[in-house]
Amino acid sequence: MASSSSYNSPCAACKFLRRKCMPGCIFAPYFPPEEPQKFANVHKIFGASNVTKLLNELLPHQREDAVNSLAYEAEARVRDPVYGCVGAISFLQRQVQRLQKELDAANADLIRYACNEIPTALPAPPGTSSIHHMPPRPRPGDHFNRRMGNEGGFYQPSAMPLPYNFPWNDNPSGDINEGGGEGNM
Repeated sequence: MASSSSYNSPCAACKFLRRKCMPGCIFAPYFPPEEPQKFANVHKIFGASNVTKLLNELLPHQREDAVNSLAYEAEARVRDPVYGCVGAISFLQRQVQRLQKELDAANADLIRYACNEIPTALPAPPGTSSIHHMPPRPRPGDHFNRRMGNEGGFYQPSAMPLPYNFPWNDNPSGDINEGGGEGNM
């Protein structure tokens, strides 16, 4: 807060308006001579007489906050004449929403991966060894395919093993016609 008097340099407002800066100048505490652009923006957007009226209606302890708000809005209006600070706020809100969605997706992936780390032993099918069957661990990028509902781009059987064996899985030689059936001759 630079004060101005008749022997000091005029405040930025009085210098911009080309008038003599009096000792009781309402602009002097808030528009120091080192910040001429601050008043230039405020004057361009709000006008000097409107700012004077506003400052005279406020209590002295409220004036600094009001001038800072006016200066912020004026600078935002100079940068973006249509939306001003509302455009900046909207941009930041969209960015927060996008980041919140990314955070939610990352948390969902962490929960899914943590749940897959818990060993869930299933009883072995009758007639097989007692090796516990566990679902395969997810690969990086699987969460994308699950969200798209396409589990890898082609049909894949369930990751969970069935509690029984198919007849063709009991055949160790791999011959489809072995063991009787319509294909035997």
